[in-house]
Amino acid sequence: MNIHEYQAKEILRRYNVAVPRGKVAFTPEEAEANARELGGSVFVVKAQIHAGGRGKAGGVKLAKSLAEVKQFAGEMLGMKLVTHQTGPEGKEVRRVLIEEGINIARELYLGIVLDRAVSKLVFMASTEGGVEIEKIAAEKPEAILKEYVDPKIGLQPFQARKIAFGLGLEGDQVKSGVKFIMSLYKAFVESDASLAEINPLVVTGERQVLALDAKMNFDDSAMFRHPEIREMRDTSEEDPLEVEASKYKLNYIKLDGNVGCMVNGAGLAMATMDIIKLAGGMPANFLDVGGGANVETVRNGFKIILSDPNVKAVLINIFGGIVRCDRVAKGIIEAAQSIEIKVPMVIRLAGTNAEEAAELLQKSGMNFAVAQTLEEASYKVVHALK
Repeated sequence: MNIHEYQAKEILRRYNVAVPRGKVAFTPEEAEANARELGGSVFVVKAQIHAGGRGKAGGVKLAKSLAEVKQFAGEMLGMKLVTHQTGPEGKEVRRVLIEEGINIARELYLGIVLDRAVSKLVFMASTEGGVEIEKIAAEKPEAILKEYVDPKIGLQPFQARKIAFGLGLEGDQVKSGVKFIMSLYKAFVESDASLAEINPLVVTGERQVLALDAKMNFDDSAMFRHPEIREMRDTSEEDPLEVEASKYKLNYIKLDGNVGCMVNGAGLAMATMDIIKLAGGMPANFLDVGGGANVETVRNGFKIILSDPNVKAVLINIFGGIVRCDRVAKGIIEAAQSIEIKVPMVIRLAGTNAEEAAELLQKSGMNFAVAQTLEEASYKVVHALK
């Protein structure tokens, strides 16, 4: 689950991670009032969308008066902000963050993510702040410092000092930096985050270290422990089909292809997408209906897949382990009878009672193509497209 920058900063503030003072606004008048409340003579107006690259796209502006705060907020609210992460369609700005101006001396980068290869959290730090970490990794990999955290003992102060020194912090900056790093780690672990990215992390003219920007993602499976974070979800920033699928507890991710996929099990779903690509097609989605696929699950899955206008054919690939294939076949037939399906459909069922399932499908009188192997299914669905 993703959240907005202002929400990430609210969470970080609870853990004593230094962030600028600021408030979110939904109207130009509210933005002006927030700036007046903050005080000072320089303010930053920041568009709030779930995408990076806002500054280059005109989504971050420096205001030197209350009038400019109101003007910039009015220009941003309702606009379609197009960045390298939004795609050409962009995202509509529905809220802005008004922050105090900061006297920036240096811009750095700091992030935490899980390195699955070693099953440890890793801090990534760089003196190249304000730049996408992917660009740094591609052009100057030596500029990235990595510090791995043993999950048995957690982040140790000496590791935080090592990161601080690696970022070139000196004197009082080291003390401020170590406190920041230790607090950020605590916020990450206790909130069940999957990513925390501070870009840029800045050193101010007053020698303080604080998060000028903040991005946090969270483990969806852990959100039952954090209802206060779950409430921060902004479905207007998500794909409508993915939002609809989540209502039915379906694991769905929209892709750019034209072959709709309905599969049970994440590993089988990824293998199915790979073999569709190998056969010359392009998957339109990742859809895992889970181990207990039934009529309702299949019906809802069909609705989601067929709601995508790009889908020109559907491949159903179910392995009958927990659930019997004949039961799945009955669910497919009943669901297909209740929904108008205008695209070719290829079905491959393997596992318990697969033979009975194939017979049910063939006798259903419906326009299904039945395949015995995944390879056969992939070539049949790609052929159906042509």
